[in-house]
Amino acid sequence: MSRYMSARFDGLEAYVPGEQPQDMQYVKLNTNESPFPPSPEVLSAVNAAETQRLNRYPDPEGKALREKLAERYGVTPDNVFLANGSDELLFFAFMAFCDQGRPAAFPNISYGFYPVYAQLLGIPFTEVPLREGFVLDPKDYCVLNRNIFIANPNAPTGRAISVADIEEIIRTNPNHVVLIDEAYVDFGGESCLPLIEKYDNLLVCQTFSKFRSLAGGRLGFALASPGLIADLEKIKYSTNSYNINRLTAAAALATLDSNDYYLENSRKIQENRAYTTAELAKLGFETLPSVTNFIFTRCPRVEGGTLYRELKTRGVLVRHWDKLEISDWCRVTIGTREQMDIFLDKVREILKEVG
Repeated sequence: MSRYMSARFDGLEAYVPGEQPQDMQYVKLNTNESPFPPSPEVLSAVNAAETQRLNRYPDPEGKALREKLAERYGVTPDNVFLANGSDELLFFAFMAFCDQGRPAAFPNISYGFYPVYAQLLGIPFTEVPLREGFVLDPKDYCVLNRNIFIANPNAPTGRAISVADIEEIIRTNPNHVVLIDEAYVDFGGESCLPLIEKYDNLLVCQTFSKFRSLAGGRLGFALASPGLIADLEKIKYSTNSYNINRLTAAAALATLDSNDYYLENSRKIQENRAYTTAELAKLGFETLPSVTNFIFTRCPRVEGGTLYRELKTRGVLVRHWDKLEISDWCRVTIGTREQMDIFLDKVREILKEVG
């Protein structure tokens, strides 16, 4: 850090994204990307004619995309907000709704950007411990009187709570925003989207990065009451009014027109998740129940950091954290069957070596 950096950021611990090494060809199971490319319709939409229009700014309102998303989810365009990835959306939500008098709360083991944004903006926050087995207990969030941020399904654990439990959290915190981060909901989870008609303090956050194979396109969106959407729009127009680029918007529109393609990919990922979990169980692994495109797993015979490093030397990337509570565990993205077989073969090699 240079001597010019503001002192208010001295204690800031930046978010560490999943590594993207370039030194060799890896089986990449560390950042929860889809193993499948965008649909053929997307490839056609991002064409030379659209590229030639890059000299013009995109529509700051994202009108066509908001209308298409509203149609897909049975809401109005006033219920839809677009962001440059769900990370930008989360940042805007912390900016819009949290301050010294309206602190934040989120699980102590969840998406790593939550505490980073709170620290960056000087927002007081509470990290609510998960229960045994990394279970989120909804009762811990009832009448909390804070703005609440919950990833459901949670990352990196893969567990989810019910819509009924989410509704109880929303109902008992009527004067605070409850943000439900549904980045992984399309792999077997249940969305709480229908609740936005009943509660004006619910903000549902989703992304095109996982289910829709558009991680490189950077597109997230929120669904909420018009009042919350207007609050987010105010922040957007005060920071980056053209936050969705022209090519991403074209790709997203085509994505929504080819939903069957993505549903089939999700089905394959869920099948591969069950297959991988069963094969790991034969090798003595403990794996948490998952409704995401990843699993959270550990082996009693190999420490989590060791497993991560040994897999990396063999050309397979998974995600590991040094945080004490989860240091024995690795998060493994579910890829194609071929990728998962390579992962499993490398695991068997490692176990054979440790005896």
